[in-house]
Amino acid sequence: MMNRRTLLQGAAALAGVGALGGTAATWRSALAATKAGQVVFPKDFLWGAATAAYQVEGGWNADGKGPSIWDTFTHQKGLGRIKNDDTGDVACDSYHKYKEDAALIRQLNLKSYRYSIAWSRVQPLGKGAVNQAGLDYYKRLTDAVLEAGARPLVTLYHWDLPQALDDEGGWTNRDTSDRLAEYADIVGRALGDRINHWAILNEPKTFTHLGYWEGIFAPGHKDPLQMLKATHVVNLSQGKAFRAMKAINPKFQVGSVCDVANMVPRTDSEADKAAAERYHRFLNLWFLQPVLDGTYPDVLPADQRDALLGFQPGDEKVMRADYDMVGLNYYTRWVVADKPEGNGVPGLNTSHEWGEGPHAKTDIGWDIDPDGFHDTLVRMAKAIGNRPIEITESGAAYNTPLVDGHVKDEKRIAYMKAYFAALSRAIQDGAPVRAYHAWSLMDNFEWAQGYTQRFGLTYVDYKNDQKRTIKDSGLWYAKVAKNNGF
Repeated sequence: MMNRRTLLQGAAALAGVGALGGTAATWRSALAATKAGQVVFPKDFLWGAATAAYQVEGGWNADGKGPSIWDTFTHQKGLGRIKNDDTGDVACDSYHKYKEDAALIRQLNLKSYRYSIAWSRVQPLGKGAVNQAGLDYYKRLTDAVLEAGARPLVTLYHWDLPQALDDEGGWTNRDTSDRLAEYADIVGRALGDRINHWAILNEPKTFTHLGYWEGIFAPGHKDPLQMLKATHVVNLSQGKAFRAMKAINPKFQVGSVCDVANMVPRTDSEADKAAAERYHRFLNLWFLQPVLDGTYPDVLPADQRDALLGFQPGDEKVMRADYDMVGLNYYTRWVVADKPEGNGVPGLNTSHEWGEGPHAKTDIGWDIDPDGFHDTLVRMAKAIGNRPIEITESGAAYNTPLVDGHVKDEKRIAYMKAYFAALSRAIQDGAPVRAYHAWSLMDNFEWAQGYTQRFGLTYVDYKNDQKRTIKDSGLWYAKVAKNNGF
């Protein structure tokens, strides 16, 4: 039992949680993970940060790179798709400033850096000829990461499909699964002497749902039936790319990254509880269960499933992949309700909201939900089995300005304290998490939000040659990484 001194030490260790405006339950969750005032993590736990190619690189048409769907999407001006009509043409200019990024990795004491490869920088058309200049860039970047003392964790696909493949149907075209496997083979052979840890896809739920159903991400389609076809092609792609990578080197550690959320019923009604469970299956499990056991979660009507997905005999074997690890991204909770009139997806019949209710929120309006982080990790660990889990993204948007050379973003520190305490407790409760990657290493292009939301540990001055300044939260995170806790 904690005595008064231990409680006070725990409170001191979590100083700033109150700045979140969190509930008493948040405090209890955080304190439960403390030991004599310390939030502790397993030995050899990896502390890291994450970025994505389109969000940081710039150099959108440099040195032979072909256009991606995000180049096309953001260049269509005046449609209200992206805040301020921003693009990733320059972003953080990491294509030229990668050595500065590597210096940040070292300064922040990071032991893992998750970044992605732009497919059209390597294969401008998504198939056929290889652009050697693109591969050479990723060799230089990876060498810089290794020299900074960090493990490269490389994502093959982070939403930037070559435009030429989208012209042929994109993720609704089964041929795209073969193209991804071919691309994986090229990258694995070119960089496998430097990189051992690979994530095939980032957040397939996001780029299929928002890209093919809601139309707010590239390629901007609004057809739920297209979206369903795309989800199945994506699952075929995961199995094919996994085998392509393992054929190069069976010792490669290969997995994929899914975003997950705590699905909260809007009311205590049985209908809303059932809707939350359907969303858990359709969002949290849809891109894991098919890979791990060759079956889809029960959501779509059984007699329509194959037609809706474009499922063919033998696909259950093609999808299967015995992942070495699974990456999970967690940000916030979803409030889910039953929607009897439907939402375009047969059998799903749900609606959802973010930022609903009295929870404290980040500057983007997402609920701060450390308890949901804990609960979702414990639940997902059971679905994933004994495979190691890495938190491949987690973070918060706080748009604290740069003043006199400093960014005093205390709210982000408080956010991290609460989430790290919840993570520690989840590990104690059996979730085999071996790494945490903060989103993000630096402020960057945040998709439909443009440059209006800042998630970075490092401030980027877009008006001053993308100058990098480590925020107070980054300095605090560096201490956590050094001490393996706080």
